[in-house]
Amino acid sequence: MDPKAYWAAFNLVKGIGAVRLKGLLDYFGSLEAAWKAPAEQLRSAGLPPKAVESLLRTRVEHDPQQVLDDLQRKGIRALTWEDENYPRRLREIDQPPPVLYVRGDFAIEDEWSVAVVGTRAVTAYGRQIADELGAFLAYHRITLVSGLARGVDRIAHEAALKQGGRTIAVLGSGVDNIYPPEHQKLAERMMEQGAVVSDYPPGTPPDSTNFPPRNRIISGLSLASVIVEASETSGALITATFAVNQGREVFAVPGSIYAAHSKGTNRLIRDGARPLLRYEEILETLDLGKVQEYRAAQLALPGDPVEACLMQVLESEPRHVDEICAQSGLPIEQVSATLTVMELKGMVRQVGGMNFSLIRENLADYRTEEDV
Repeated sequence: MDPKAYWAAFNLVKGIGAVRLKGLLDYFGSLEAAWKAPAEQLRSAGLPPKAVESLLRTRVEHDPQQVLDDLQRKGIRALTWEDENYPRRLREIDQPPPVLYVRGDFAIEDEWSVAVVGTRAVTAYGRQIADELGAFLAYHRITLVSGLARGVDRIAHEAALKQGGRTIAVLGSGVDNIYPPEHQKLAERMMEQGAVVSDYPPGTPPDSTNFPPRNRIISGLSLASVIVEASETSGALITATFAVNQGREVFAVPGSIYAAHSKGTNRLIRDGARPLLRYEEILETLDLGKVQEYRAAQLALPGDPVEACLMQVLESEPRHVDEICAQSGLPIEQVSATLTVMELKGMVRQVGGMNFSLIRENLADYRTEEDV
């Protein structure tokens, strides 16, 4: 059975979140062993009685492989902590979701994402800011993350799409249950230029208790969060709080001291958020003016073990293709094909006579940026 099936099945168990799941992994070594463990062992692993009962009940009701098959049938991918393409920035937060359900795709450029959130009852001022900001980020090839809600979220998503940019929506429901329902077509467009994601299992209906926790994913996917308009009780302020706790930047759009929908953003500024007076300040603060260079360098990193192996062989000096084959232990067909791809990616170059060398400038630039 595919090991991912047990992750998908565990995500259906009420009372087992990130902390308890990690505890089970540490105790049993795998989720398969934890899924099959008797009640006594589950209690020994630290699960409280209600969580044990919930797990035993879920084991009766659901077959893990069938859970995974249902996801695939619906065109939904499940990313787990064990997946290499689990979003890196989200992995860095405290208690990242063990399973992230995805419709659409994550891409390399999503490493550079900015969240744009705000009130549903948006004013003309907020509408203008959300529209301009969404287009600005897309123009500069910064992925926009938001919550697909009415108001600021919708306007920002649509502006990014119109500009040809990427955008990601994080739902407070299952990814097969788009909310609000009138945003179904918008969500479908986003799946072609980004992704719709959730940590709630498919079939989960929208519920008021689901939306505050999902905001940690919005901020967790992003380098920074921009709060466009928010009253003093707006859910957008929860995103700002998560961003601060995650060590991410928070920008707030200032507004009139008399405007109800600017009271929350003005308070954020008073408490230390950066006032967004020019959209360019986002690029300057996050050093996103070099996104193209970052992307080029990231593409120069090894995409699979074969590329990594050939990079190691070429680390010290240029080598002939026959020598590369001998040192790597790989067949000439595989080496030749991989070197061709690496040339296209700007990782290696031919230096004459079927000799290849690393293009160190790209790798050095990337490592320097990462070290900073």
